[in-house]
Amino acid sequence: MAAAQREVWTGAQLRRLLIDKAGHELSSASISALMTKQPNQVKLETLAALCTALQCTPNDLIEVDTSPVTQPIAPTQTRTIARTAGEQISPAGRTPPPF
Repeated sequence: MAAAQREVWTGAQLRRLLIDKAGHELSSASISALMTKQPNQVKLETLAALCTALQCTPNDLIEVDTSPVTQPIAPTQTRTIARTAGEQISPAGRTPPPF
């Protein structure tokens, strides 16, 4: 991680660096989440502040998996229609209502 390369090992160090170099303040909980797990989302303002504070680019902070995702093929449904002698089928494939 970019923080480790710049010898930022604790949340307190990162918090001070963000305030001093980027003028951006994050809560202790937000700093902890950034340091311990992969966030689901990050505000662009926060990303820019991290890049400024750590003197890096977003590419140094974000790892994107670009491998293709394989999706299961939906099974095709086959329908069997039982017909009686003389039964008419409408163009839409439906039988008319009985009279």
